[in-house]
Amino acid sequence: MRIAVTGASGLIGSALVRSLVTDGHDVVTLVRRPPDGPGEVRWDPAAGTVDTGGLAGCEAVVHLAGAGVGDRRWTEARKKVLRDSRVLGTAAIARAAASLAPAPRVLLCGSAIGYYGDTGDDWVDEDSPAGQGFLADLVQEWEAAADPARAAGIRTVCARTGLVVARNGGAWGRLFPIFQAGLGGRLGDGRQFWSFIALHDEIAALRYALDTPALSGPVNLTAPEPLTNREVTAAMGRVLHRPTLATVPASVLRLALGEFAGDVLGSQRVRPRRLLEAGFTFAHPGIDAAIAAALSEV
Repeated sequence: MRIAVTGASGLIGSALVRSLVTDGHDVVTLVRRPPDGPGEVRWDPAAGTVDTGGLAGCEAVVHLAGAGVGDRRWTEARKKVLRDSRVLGTAAIARAAASLAPAPRVLLCGSAIGYYGDTGDDWVDEDSPAGQGFLADLVQEWEAAADPARAAGIRTVCARTGLVVARNGGAWGRLFPIFQAGLGGRLGDGRQFWSFIALHDEIAALRYALDTPALSGPVNLTAPEPLTNREVTAAMGRVLHRPTLATVPASVLRLALGEFAGDVLGSQRVRPRRLLEAGFTFAHPGIDAAIAAALSEV
């Protein structure tokens, strides 16, 4: 299959591309610089332009590009960057996919469980309403930006990803050195639920969504049993054989992270109902296995 991918240099995108290429798929990556060869296609998400000629023959488009949510404090300028990188980029890709003839069979867009906001101890799934706050509002706009593809009859999946357990990137990648140094500990009171997913399962779930016609709309990419931050902290110590006595008070997080601290301390107990109903099987459903798999990453 010929598949176009944005965000191919990121944690998830690079792992997905490796998986697809290993299995013999023809992968085209979208880049913002002059292409180096026929395997790259130029696009400019801010300007809303895509070289659609380079996408000819693509049966699937995977859109994962977007600025890092936790990379910097959320100033108003940074919020605009986060919004524009997702909403404008998704709209550009959706319009490009809709303009192709023949159109791709599927558009798979990255999304996030931030859609649900802080849900406390309550379970949520794909039918639950949107929450409140900047991230919840952003995800709603982000997913709606794919409407041109939906209107063109393209099966559109929004992969609402949780916290990806990976050693070499993402938020979890920053945790590993801290815990390996014996400085890890709970955040705040530690009672907030973390809906995690092993990187291996994230890639497998994305590929399952590409290949499963019954899946469309929002699909949660999280392990079946979320754990509290306190439980995750204990698991990190257990697998890494390190103490986890440190704690980071909520007040310190708010001082260091500003508005983003509310999402770090917030609780999201997410069930991947649609994946499970479609028959997807997790290779690393438990946190210990997910952490161990991350440690084995190349």
